[in-house]
Amino acid sequence: MSGTLLRLHAVGAALALATLSLTACGDDFDQVKLTMAAGSSGGVYHDLSTALADAWTRDPGIPHPQVATTAGSVDNLDRLRTNQAQVGFSAADAAEKKQQGDQGHKLYALARMHDDYLQLIVRNDLPVQRVADLKGLRVSVGAVDSGVRLIAERLLQVAEIAPETDLQVQYLGLQASADAMREDRLDAFFWSGGVPTGAVTALASTVKLRMLDLGDVLPKLRQLYPVYGSATLPASAYQLEGGPVVTLVVRNFLLVNDTMSDDVAEALVRGLFQAQPALVAASPVARSIEVRSAIETTPIELHPGAMRYYRDVKV
Repeated sequence: MSGTLLRLHAVGAALALATLSLTACGDDFDQVKLTMAAGSSGGVYHDLSTALADAWTRDPGIPHPQVATTAGSVDNLDRLRTNQAQVGFSAADAAEKKQQGDQGHKLYALARMHDDYLQLIVRNDLPVQRVADLKGLRVSVGAVDSGVRLIAERLLQVAEIAPETDLQVQYLGLQASADAMREDRLDAFFWSGGVPTGAVTALASTVKLRMLDLGDVLPKLRQLYPVYGSATLPASAYQLEGGPVVTLVVRNFLLVNDTMSDDVAEALVRGLFQAQPALVAASPVARSIEVRSAIETTPIELHPGAMRYYRDVKV
C-alpha cells in the first residue's frame, strides 16, 4: 500500500472512530462518548450537567459523560462548534449570536430548559440604587468567555457606562466573584442564572447584599435585543433586605452539535425528562422544565432526534 493510501486509510479510521462516539444502533449506547460543557462550578448549568451525566449513565445507559467546567455560555458554544464538547448549556442570546457565524459545527437544541435571571448583586452598605450608580466601583462583569459578560456589557452600554473607563472592572466567574466580595475586594457583580443559585445563597449568609432593580434600563435593552424578557424577583429569593426588583430574563437551551445521531439525541431527551426528579434535587430551577415548553428553542433549530421524541409524546 502506498504512503498516500496509508494516510487516507488512517484518516478514514479516525473519522470512523469519531463518528462511532456519537452514533448507536437500537438500544446499544456502549460506544457513545460525550463531553458536556457545564459552565462554572457553583452555577446552575454545572449542577444540572452533573445530575444529567449521572442520569444518562443509567438511562439510556451511555458511558458516564465527562463534565467539563467552563467559563459559561460563550465558552460552551465555542466547544460545541469545535467538537471539544458534544452537549452543553447556553443562554439564548449567546446561542443566537454564535449561530450567526459560519465557522464550525452547526448547533442544535435538545430542549429549552429553565430561564435565567440577571442578578446584579451589590454590597448592602453602598449607596447604589441603579445601574448608573456603579460608576467608579469595583465590579465584575463575568468571566471573559461567559454569557454573563455578554449580557452585562449590553446592559452597561444601554446605561452609558464604559466598563474599562467608568468601572474598576474585573472579569470573574461566579465563585471567584463571591469570594472577592466576601473578602471585600469587590463591590458588585453580575450573574445570570437560575434562582436561587447556590453560590449566591451561600454568599448572602455571610455578607449583607442587595439586588439592583433594572427597570430603568430594560425597556431600551429589550428594544435592541428582543431575545430578552423581564420579570420581578422577590427579595426572598435569597432572603435579602429590600423589596422585589425588576430584572432581565433569558431562556436557556440544552444544545448539541451536528455530529450527534438522531438515535442518540432522541435517547438523551427521553432520559432528560425521565431524570427530572434528580434534576430538581440538584437545582430547584429544574421544576420549570416541561415537555410542552421544551420545544420553544427559537432561534436554534431542534435536533431531528429531539423532534422525533416530541412527536412521539404528541407535543
